[in-house]
Amino acid sequence: MADRLTQLQDCLDQLATQLYASLRYLSTHHPSAPLPLQPAHPVTDTHPAQRPDTPRTFAAVQRELAQDLILKQRQIEYLIGVLPGLDSSERDQEERIRVLEGELRAAESERGEAVREKEEWLRVLDGVIGGVRR
Repeated sequence: MADRLTQLQDCLDQLATQLYASLRYLSTHHPSAPLPLQPAHPVTDTHPAQRPDTPRTFAAVQRELAQDLILKQRQIEYLIGVLPGLDSSERDQEERIRVLEGELRAAESERGEAVREKEEWLRVLDGVIGGVRR
């Protein structure tokens, strides 16, 4: 599973994609209407990319797009809320880092000891195997 920052970045990327897709849909599927206070020109040809939907379909899709954007925004807010350190001061975070660094050094020391022990056992095993061959 990805870490929180990666999840947050993925959600922000998805939100940007959803915003683009929503704007693209709205710009290509809206019903044409004359602008107020503009001279009326008969619409003879619509843009080839424009495919107006019925008002009912357009409104339903608008609601769905808005709900998707709201859901994604809530996911982003949740991920921001669970980021570590939001409820602790800078001093607390620095202390936590020092504690974790100490634990890491201790674990690294244990690992180094285990590696040395493994190498010692390998030398003993090589000696035993060498003694059996003779």
